[in-house]
Amino acid sequence: MKLKALWLAGLMLSPFSYAQTDIMAHHPYARATPPNAPTSAVFAELVNNSDHDRFIVAASTPAAGKVELHDVIKEGDVMKMRQVEAFTIPANGTLELKPGSFHIMLFDLKMPFQEGKQIDVQLTFKDGEQVSFTAPVKKVMKGMQH
Repeated sequence: MKLKALWLAGLMLSPFSYAQTDIMAHHPYARATPPNAPTSAVFAELVNNSDHDRFIVAASTPAAGKVELHDVIKEGDVMKMRQVEAFTIPANGTLELKPGSFHIMLFDLKMPFQEGKQIDVQLTFKDGEQVSFTAPVKKVMKGMQH
């Protein structure tokens, strides 16, 4: 009986017992920077496998002092970046974070982002759930190639 209880306790503490999130990050990458550059950005394809819209309200990384959610809009002939309150990943859909569109903007970088390195990124959703992923550092054109 003790063996059965020990086995059950071990199973409960195993990684397999934790619920998986419905959100997945595919092809994430952070933009490589020249030395002393104060900013970079993170891009990815975010997939929502649930039957309801999901809302990202914040992002963070230990690699930057400040992180914001951004979009790029066209005003006349000028493209402008602007901070947004949230990203929406549609139910059973995808949100693509890419150059010239939605992206995670990183300010006050703690180090240069050199190709071949990686950073950890955490997304916070409106319901309080947090999802983490690792983003390799790539040059933008290499990052856009899956």
